[in-house]
Amino acid sequence: MEFNFREIIRYFPTLLLGIKMTLFISLVSGVFATIIGIFIALMRISKNKFLHYLAILYIEFIRGTPLMVQLLFMYFGIGLLINMSAMFAGILGLSIFSAAYIAEIIRAGIEAIPKGQIDAANSLAMNYFQIMRYIIMPQAIRITLPPVCSQFITLIKDSSLVSILAISELTYISRKIVTRNMCPFEIYAAVGFIYLFLTTTLSYFIRRLERRLKRVVSS
Repeated sequence: MEFNFREIIRYFPTLLLGIKMTLFISLVSGVFATIIGIFIALMRISKNKFLHYLAILYIEFIRGTPLMVQLLFMYFGIGLLINMSAMFAGILGLSIFSAAYIAEIIRAGIEAIPKGQIDAANSLAMNYFQIMRYIIMPQAIRITLPPVCSQFITLIKDSSLVSILAISELTYISRKIVTRNMCPFEIYAAVGFIYLFLTTTLSYFIRRLERRLKRVVSS
């Protein structure tokens, strides 16, 4: 089978629209997932048993069910009840899914802080919020930033699943092109390399960030 490179050039402007939508969905979902993940992580380490077990239930349920099922339920289940758009359902579904993983990353980072620092803060009569703001969170952010950024790489790949909601991101647009012009090999090969380029580029910046953080810590 001959590889027709002209088909890729022909449809690249259309694929570019899908790339922009994929990056938009990933960015917005990543921001919301981080915010939700921080709150879930704080609930997870809370001494309040209700909040603690509620966070565990959330994390185990979200991580134990497929993302595709969650997206379908979000749009065709909850979305029909409150008139939710496909875009909102896709972003919300990705945010909730990624937040469960980010919450565990942040929880591990917080628990990695030596407890002696917390005891010292308590001896200085600092309250819970002061301890979290000035002692725990600055260190936890430095510890968890690289793995959280790695989760964003996974989020870019997971964003392809919102194509089942007919959102015009990269995967959905590529399927429409293939259906119309019957050139699956060329288009899907191009889409695969585009995802590879996006994730590899983000991985490069993450590695640079990790090296910079190590220099800051060592200094």
